[in-house]
Amino acid sequence: MEEDDVYTNDGTVNIRGKPAVRSETGNWKACRFILGNECCERLAYYGMGTNLVNYLQDRLNQGTVTASNNVTNWSGTCYVTPLIGAFLADAYLGRYWTIAGFVIIYIFGMTLLTISASAPGLKPLCHNNSCHPTTTQTAVFFVALYLIALGTGGIKPCVSSFGADQFDESNEAEKKKKSSFFNWFYFSINIGALVASSVLVWVQMNVGWGWGFGIPTVAMAIAVVFFFGGSKLYRLQKPGGSPFTRIFQVIVASFRKMNVQVPADKSALYETADEESHIAGSRKLEHTNKLRFFDKAAVESQNDTVKGSPDPWRLCTVTQVEELKAVIRLLPVWASGIVFATVYSQMTTMFVLQGNTMDQHMGPHFEIPSASLSLFDTLSVIFWAPVYDIIIVPYARKITGNERGFTQLQRMGIGLVISIFSMVTAGVLEVIRLDYVRTHNLYDAKTIPMSIFWQVPQYFLIGCAEVFTFIGQLEFFYEQAPDAMRSLCSALSLTTVALGNYLSTLLVTIVAKVTSGHGKVGWIPDNLNRGHLDYFYWLLAILSLLNFLVYLWIAKWYTYKKTTGRPH
Repeated sequence: MEEDDVYTNDGTVNIRGKPAVRSETGNWKACRFILGNECCERLAYYGMGTNLVNYLQDRLNQGTVTASNNVTNWSGTCYVTPLIGAFLADAYLGRYWTIAGFVIIYIFGMTLLTISASAPGLKPLCHNNSCHPTTTQTAVFFVALYLIALGTGGIKPCVSSFGADQFDESNEAEKKKKSSFFNWFYFSINIGALVASSVLVWVQMNVGWGWGFGIPTVAMAIAVVFFFGGSKLYRLQKPGGSPFTRIFQVIVASFRKMNVQVPADKSALYETADEESHIAGSRKLEHTNKLRFFDKAAVESQNDTVKGSPDPWRLCTVTQVEELKAVIRLLPVWASGIVFATVYSQMTTMFVLQGNTMDQHMGPHFEIPSASLSLFDTLSVIFWAPVYDIIIVPYARKITGNERGFTQLQRMGIGLVISIFSMVTAGVLEVIRLDYVRTHNLYDAKTIPMSIFWQVPQYFLIGCAEVFTFIGQLEFFYEQAPDAMRSLCSALSLTTVALGNYLSTLLVTIVAKVTSGHGKVGWIPDNLNRGHLDYFYWLLAILSLLNFLVYLWIAKWYTYKKTTGRPH
């Protein structure tokens, strides 16, 4: 057999650092362990986060706005810390060892969270449905919560990219499987979320928070077993050194040569003569005509060498310049995901608080916790992910002629449109709910006789939007990122969720402040029956529509990257 048939061509190595043998590593046989790990880890994360707003209200005695903002602030932090893990993975440790290290912090945080909700002295004392937490008890709880946020920072940006690394892009058969991997990766996330939003939320509300947090901790331990169980089968990408250093080198070199003319013949720009890029684990990138100012960094001049070698702060390769261009091109697409993430964050805040005011009975003896309705978002994803992969893609392929059915940008755009309808649906329901309150004078009723299952459509629509936008985003940022910056760009895509949560916090705070005071109740009071939560949903729907219109222009402007050669 030829060497290319025996070994992978993407520069991956096995756990012992030897070139990865195609038949012995990677593919779906390795991904089984990665998908199992992700399913259990997400079960742990959502099992703890889905119902968090109710814990903050019931056990830590926080009001509607404070509890909602604390959830979105924490959730936002969980999507900012991936920048730390991604940098370490791309620059120094590689994805495998980054995940291995951060799971220790994650499990420690989960264990402390369980202790804070169950151990005497750390558990808030409650009497007659009223809890009085001490400052120490609250502090321990939040320390545990933010340890989890730090732990997840090394896992979130690496797991999806690590799974995609198991498929060699230079091999056509494996390249097709990689596209399906992202669908099944997101599918496995939502299997974990399904158990979390149904079984675990019920346990928390009916058995106790100690058990409710303890079970996710055990799930996280199982996730670790899954991950390390597949070690011998994994393909590992080599870390390529600090991506920030390479980016700043291009910027500095470009400004140093601000007055230099870029030659019309692009072949005159500096690039290594070898087929391989000088960046570990990265293929060469072809020159693109946009953002031409940075091409100045690749123009050779007399002052570029130091002791016979090119000074990297004065002369950069075309590939290095194109790395920076690729990241800059990603930024507008990245920004367009922030409003979508704001809509998505309502599932763990306003949707739950809206559901708390409605009849939660399923039959005469069973009540479904309002946070459990997020299982319909999960069921929607579980339904649409395989439907998209098995039915929609082959059908769309015939119409568009695109191998994927839709381009990644088209896929994300469809999700943005669906998210608008989810907010409209939530707003219409709140209008009907408030009309019922007014008609029957139920302003001070804890719940009204209106079934919580009227919320199902808004959850289902968000789930459908996720399959298009979030999965498309995962695949888009992985494929359009430079080879040696994939973890970092995956983390960048995750920060849209962080900023979406922070934007939600900002909007809720501004809306609460502007619409209340001087005798006014405001849109989002503690008693939602006297507020106008529907106005908040209309605000999000309008922002989503404006965001989509801007996204259409961004998608039209975007240029996909082109690679050449093979990795170093």
